[in-house]
Amino acid sequence: MDRISALRNVEDALADFEAGEADLEATERRVLTVLRTYATEFEEETLSAYRASGAPSVEGLVVVAESPAQARRRVRELTATEPEAGSDDEDGDWGAFEVEPVE
Repeated sequence: MDRISALRNVEDALADFEAGEADLEATERRVLTVLRTYATEFEEETLSAYRASGAPSVEGLVVVAESPAQARRRVRELTATEPEAGSDDEDGDWGAFEVEPVE
């Protein structure tokens, strides 16, 4: 799903909510589904979506980054996850979690 399609789908969900055709919970589910679809189908020449796994604080978190190392840094920044003692800051090996490309 491209960005324009995602925005149109969110706009449709909001219009249905405003028209009384959907309640807040249904609208939230619909918007979340659009966002998850957009994130998992994200296509950009230099960027990819990465999903974190391992530590409970990062499990399932999806970020967009240029590389796995950058994705690990972004996850760490978003969750305030500290590197494990003795981990190598240069390669982004935080030890507590891993990231994999979303397919």
